Amino acid sequence: MIELFQYRYFVHGVLAAVLVSISCGFIGTYIVSRRIVFITGGISHAAFGGVGIAYFFGLNPMAGAAFFAVFSAVILESMGAHMRVRRDSLIGMIWSFGMALGVLFVFLTPGYAANLMTFLFGDILTVSRSDLGLMAGLAGLVVSVFWWRFRRILYLAFDAEFARTRNVPVSGMQSLMMVLTALTVVVNIRVVGIVLVLALMTVPPATANLLAKDFRSMIPLAILFSLMATLGGLAASHILNVPSGATIVFTSLLVFFLVRITAALFLKSRRLP
Repeated sequence: MIELFQYRYFVHGVLAAVLVSISCGFIGTYIVSRRIVFITGGISHAAFGGVGIAYFFGLNPMAGAAFFAVFSAVILESMGAHMRVRRDSLIGMIWSFGMALGVLFVFLTPGYAANLMTFLFGDILTVSRSDLGLMAGLAGLVVSVFWWRFRRILYLAFDAEFARTRNVPVSGMQSLMMVLTALTVVVNIRVVGIVLVLALMTVPPATANLLAKDFRSMIPLAILFSLMATLGGLAASHILNVPSGATIVFTSLLVFFLVRITAALFLKSRRLP
């Protein structure tokens, strides 16, 4: 494995694993704590509509995905709060609309969309230097927002009504967090793809939740477990010669079950006389 570091694509993959683990650790902790996990799935699949439109007009697919992801996040937040429509119904509508729109425009695009599978299932080894710049910028932005407004985010993650009593601008903060969630989804498309991004943003924080005592301690644990999943999946992908997106998700689930079993055995041993 050490010899692989002489290859630029592998170094880029390792750096991408570190950067996405930071953004996923922070944002994933928020969405798991707030119990809005499936919003991430809705946003990621809606982003495929932006990918298809960008392909059709010859634009950057990632820019199209980012626009559609942010637009979908804002729609979900605003319509869910002001319209008499269940949020899970809105997620299903936006999820299916984005995928249908993407499939339609990809079909209408002349020629063959060679990179389409990368957007659907990801490939961490195809991350470019410009992608790393975007990942680093997003990680810095996420860390800055959490450092700047940590207490407000904490209130919002667990009790929006209590946040209002503490004079927190709930609507504005929710919109900000949804935009950050959408951007994190788009960046992670390069690593695990639209289909699997939900797992990377939820399984490591859920694993951290098994051990953490509070929101603050949950974040570094989520980053650690995300890093274990991405680096472990990258190594497994190389050894087994299989797609990296799938191995990253399988590794994250494996870590979850190992931590869950270990924690259960530890608690059982403490109860014994």
